[in-house]
Amino acid sequence: MSGLKAPKGTFDVLPASAAAYELVETVAGEVLGRAGYRRISTPIFESTELFSRGVGESTDIVAKEMYSFDDGGGRSMTLRPEGTASVCRAYVEHGMHKQQQPVRLWYSGPFFRHEAPQAGRHRQFHQIGAEAFGSDRPELDAESILLLSEVLEKLGVAGIRLRLGTLGSTDVRLDWREKLSAYLRQNEDRLSAEVRSRIDSNPLRAFDSSDPSTQEVMQAAPLLLDELTGDDLDHFETVKALLDAAGIHYEVDPRLVRGLDYYCRTVFEFSSDRLGAQSGVGGGGRYDGLVEMLGGQPTPAIGWAAGIERILLSSEASSEGQDSCELLVLSLDRGGLEAGFALAAQARAEGISARLEAGGRSVKAAFKHADKIGAQFVAIIDADGIQLKDLASGEQVVHPSPSVLISTLRDKITS
Repeated sequence: MSGLKAPKGTFDVLPASAAAYELVETVAGEVLGRAGYRRISTPIFESTELFSRGVGESTDIVAKEMYSFDDGGGRSMTLRPEGTASVCRAYVEHGMHKQQQPVRLWYSGPFFRHEAPQAGRHRQFHQIGAEAFGSDRPELDAESILLLSEVLEKLGVAGIRLRLGTLGSTDVRLDWREKLSAYLRQNEDRLSAEVRSRIDSNPLRAFDSSDPSTQEVMQAAPLLLDELTGDDLDHFETVKALLDAAGIHYEVDPRLVRGLDYYCRTVFEFSSDRLGAQSGVGGGGRYDGLVEMLGGQPTPAIGWAAGIERILLSSEASSEGQDSCELLVLSLDRGGLEAGFALAAQARAEGISARLEAGGRSVKAAFKHADKIGAQFVAIIDADGIQLKDLASGEQVVHPSPSVLISTLRDKITS
């Protein structure tokens, strides 16, 4: 078994890094919980149809990146490549439209895409995300952006840049899309092969192309922002005014598009200058037609997702966290083993983090071990009784009973 390794593009979250992942989840839960978002967990695999319908057949995710398989009964299943479609499915399936709207939900977990692994981008990756259903009001858009901004700020993400755009409502976007497609056809000979192949199916992706010639063409492409009128313009202006009122700095980017078909109106993306060319940390937008597309009632909604690996690469959150250890229990002989075991159990029951020295170390080696694991105290048990050594001060005191030792220890820890 020595030659076995994790599949390419996957990785193990080792104990030294797990604390940082937990911190991201904790911060997200606290920030979102205060705004009324409740946690939801959806299955790691879903019907393939959910993503082909919800994400879009013309997207890279569906066309190239999904891990799909036959479940043995002739049904195609897919490891979830993103979270929004699954949460929408749950919203419809469990009748959440009957609850008080808007329904605010957040999630965290692993996702899967078959793409070239690179720093912070893996075939198995982890995301936090938030979705809010049942309101088309611009204040929900601004709230969503504000909450992701707060999560990233609390996690110490450096060099944050927020780009803000709009895709308009469906009718406006369709009219503009026809103009964009016509423009691309006029300049087809200067476009990359990939962009040419998508002129009819997904012309918006031309704005994301890294091909120099295509980028040059797109500098003069028609912009949706220039087409906005009426309610669409009012919606976007209100979102900007609310972000201004909250002190959130942003850049209006008329060329900002998202990689999925379901977005409309507000779209946004947060990036960090710590991440180089692939600088995206998280983003999202409004998707008012997706719930209906998946079989539900017409339901406006907005949401976002952020990659945990991307957050950790761009933040001051330590990826090498150390477990807390307040007490190491060292039994010096067979006679003290039961007493030491009981002492560690009682200490943990009292809320004190305690470990048994179970490595068979000598006293000298055990004290070195205590220092390495960050222990504050060592309880030494032998035939003569119980002693408590304070590793910071060097003080070592005999205690008449385990309960007295634990009481003393609790006072020292809380003082």
